[in-house]
Amino acid sequence: MRTVPGVVVAGLTAGAVAVVALLAVQADGAQARAEAARASAGVSAEPSPSAPAPAASMPALPASSGTGYRVVYSVSQHRVWLVDPRKDQQVQASFAVTPGSAEPTPGSYSVYSRTAAGKGTDGRQIEHVVRFTDQGTVVFGFGAAVDGSTAPPTGTLRTGGIRSSRADGQVLWDFAPTGTRVFVAE
Repeated sequence: MRTVPGVVVAGLTAGAVAVVALLAVQADGAQARAEAARASAGVSAEPSPSAPAPAASMPALPASSGTGYRVVYSVSQHRVWLVDPRKDQQVQASFAVTPGSAEPTPGSYSVYSRTAAGKGTDGRQIEHVVRFTDQGTVVFGFGAAVDGSTAPPTGTLRTGGIRSSRADGQVLWDFAPTGTRVFVAE
């Protein structure tokens, strides 16, 4: 059987277009989930501790907290801001978090690893883990306990897991793919 080169090229082109379309739909779905999570968190009249704060009541972004699309974590305030300078309201969300027993050194980092679900160093089941640095033997990253707990770790184990509510963990997960800058401020 003889294959006509034009048919092969047309088939390969159609396959490539289908793959690109699928990837576009998946990317659009992640954006839609992030927007839906932000919208549903802001629906209640009184924001819950896990709902991203409305812009009017949101603590100000720390001074000298980097530029561009980024996650900002304040060590002193135990708070996260998700910043997208391409938007009219640059701070897309902000929420309180609970640090581990160790804090990362202030500076600029990048998300280097993500895990949808696993076990934290404190033994709890966690989800939406977004890691941005390891310093010595401590790995620092954001995540949410599946049981909803944001209690700080006990004992002498040094942990770098920065815990949020499950809803906030989902928003951060959707906002910060691998390579996203994370700025740790005082």
